[in-house]
Amino acid sequence: MPTRNSALWAAVLMAGSVAGPAFAAPAQSRTAQQQATWNVEVPSPESRSEVGVAALNGRVYVVGGGVERAGAEPQFASDLVTSYDPRTGRWANHAPLPRELSHVGVAALNGKLYAFGGFTNVVHIDPQPLAYEFDPRRERWTRLPDLPARLGSVSVAAVDGKLHLIGGRDSRRIETIPGVPFELGFGTVRSHFVFDPGRRTWSTAPQLPAESRDHAGIAVLGHRLHVIGGRVEDVDQNLARHDVYDTRSRRWTRAATLPVPRSAGAVVVLGGRIVYAGGECGPGGETFDDVTVYNPRTDRWSTVASMPLGGRHGLGAAQVAGRAYYIAGAPTCGGGSSVDTLELELR
Repeated sequence: MPTRNSALWAAVLMAGSVAGPAFAAPAQSRTAQQQATWNVEVPSPESRSEVGVAALNGRVYVVGGGVERAGAEPQFASDLVTSYDPRTGRWANHAPLPRELSHVGVAALNGKLYAFGGFTNVVHIDPQPLAYEFDPRRERWTRLPDLPARLGSVSVAAVDGKLHLIGGRDSRRIETIPGVPFELGFGTVRSHFVFDPGRRTWSTAPQLPAESRDHAGIAVLGHRLHVIGGRVEDVDQNLARHDVYDTRSRRWTRAATLPVPRSAGAVVVLGGRIVYAGGECGPGGETFDDVTVYNPRTDRWSTVASMPLGGRHGLGAAQVAGRAYYIAGAPTCGGGSSVDTLELELR
């Protein structure tokens, strides 16, 4: 059944909630002999959330998502593609997506950017089977063979020359809440699809263990995929699970769970450790601002300095030159957007 959180989501999306640029001094914390230093970077030209983010050729690409502009109705899905160059602090526009999408799964591989699935309507409505490849030299998107299923908010990562798509939402059940002028899509999956860009073919791999889920974080350490958190259907069904898939043995194992269940945060690898930042929703209905770091040697999580501009979800993160960049995201649980760009250095 739809929950109170679902209704809040729709209401906030309709009303709009935009966080503008704010510049703060770097925040530092030392926990378990780790030091995290945050810096506020040049804001994005547009206020966005539910974006796909990946690093390619020293730039951080931001793909699709919702867009909010002053004086205009919120755009729940967009074809907007931009990138941020941390070396110069400049933003650039790129060839738009062929289709307006939100919650699109994005990853980079062999000098190309890949985008999979996504929704075309609010809230989690009309999942798509679309797959695209972006060539930054030609500034061109190419349509690839469709996914085997229609999915949004699918977790995507590149390992050993292939792209793994895990979980996601197929919105097979559409429900409404009285007083809210939106439909809501429910239904998540355990599927595990693998795309070979060289052969342009799809195959399947062992499914996620236990619960189906979407809005999960994903990270790559060596030949292993770490799938972290996520939700079964709504934010009152958030997960703390941490499942690890070995691409060589084709087996799933368990790792230390997140300290607190959550979904829709941003995950990135820094210095051989996995960093999970943000997400939704906390016990009081707020977004998370805390940051936890997973050490695969000890199989433990530790806490470092929180995000300096407050909590958010629906953001994206990528690593460039040993530092993580967190872009966009909604400051309120279930909706909104921001222009924020944050840099994290972990020592």
